[in-house]
Amino acid sequence: MSDDEREEKELDLSSSEVVTKYKGAAEIVNKALQLVVKECKPKAKIVDICEKGDAFIREQTGNMYKNSKKKIERGVAFPTCLSVNNTVCHFSPLASDTSELEEGDMVKIDMGCHIDGFIAVVAHTHVVQSGPITGKQADVVAAANTAAEVALRLVRPGKKNKDVSDAIQKVAAAYDCKIVEGVLSHQLKQFVIDGNKVILSVSNPDTRVDDAEFEENEVYAVDIVASTGEGKPKLLDEKQTTIYKRAVDKNYHLKMKASRFIFSEINQRFPILPFTARALEEKRARLGLVECVNHDLLQPYPVLYEKPGDYVAHIKFTVLLMPNGSDRITSHPLQELQPTKTIDDPEIKAWLALGTKTKKKGGGKKKKGKKGDKAEGGAEGEAMDASTNGGAS
Repeated sequence: MSDDEREEKELDLSSSEVVTKYKGAAEIVNKALQLVVKECKPKAKIVDICEKGDAFIREQTGNMYKNSKKKIERGVAFPTCLSVNNTVCHFSPLASDTSELEEGDMVKIDMGCHIDGFIAVVAHTHVVQSGPITGKQADVVAAANTAAEVALRLVRPGKKNKDVSDAIQKVAAAYDCKIVEGVLSHQLKQFVIDGNKVILSVSNPDTRVDDAEFEENEVYAVDIVASTGEGKPKLLDEKQTTIYKRAVDKNYHLKMKASRFIFSEINQRFPILPFTARALEEKRARLGLVECVNHDLLQPYPVLYEKPGDYVAHIKFTVLLMPNGSDRITSHPLQELQPTKTIDDPEIKAWLALGTKTKKKGGGKKKKGKKGDKAEGGAEGEAMDASTNGGAS
């Protein structure tokens, strides 16, 4: 075995240290999400909430591995985004932005944390109101959540990525919703948030991905976005883009001084993982980022929209494909849902009835766990469960 192979082998879930780092990052991002949900109140400024989420992650990760001999990178793996109503994703505005939340807004919260490059991401949908979520809003959250529950049971060793794409579309249709096109669920590796193995949300002629089979000891960010609209989001204004990632395989000699200054700062502070332009000096960033993006040095994460009046729900979780089964390490309880649709389809019910743990011979304890999984997974049970969780107000 070459050194490279040994290094690669040690850095998957067969190493308990790697599992510990994933779970440590997950614990922090789950707490950060809890904090952000509590901050989602009428008249709250979106940029302030995004800042609080990122600051919490920086502070909590900063307290870990302080005395480590080897320098361990840690912090925000994906900046906090709050995308409201028909905004699909990536809304994380600059400090000068004055957007506020209103009563009844449907907020998609998306964020990520890493420890030593081992990434835990999460997305959650919260409606700014007390009491149960009803009507179309409840349908679209139930669609995303039930699709996420089905995906959790199908992202397992031996299954194929195409199986998951087909299943989540079927679930969304049962709620009279669409899975949003162009969303990819990526394999996660150390310092890699967009690994090559992917699950495509909707198969269509424009977007093709390689067929892939899930394997033990892999990690995935399962990303489900559902809409009451057409599920074909549009970019309305490039100037709203604030999240970028360094395209490490690209080089170009920048002409503008402002661009060179900004690019040098990005290389020093954010060499690999996505970052927000809010972390850069605003005036200079506006000037310098354009040239960097035009020459493919940065990959933009654009703010996309469905049509006004459409509702979009987003659920994303990180799952570890452990030898004893799938371990979902990021999540947040939903508010109480009262959808107008129920799941009657026998195939969807069968998927939801699958356990997430691998059967072990003679393992009485495992069976108990499986029953729990079943109860947790029923689609109608999900909505009922949400009420016992107590909706975060």
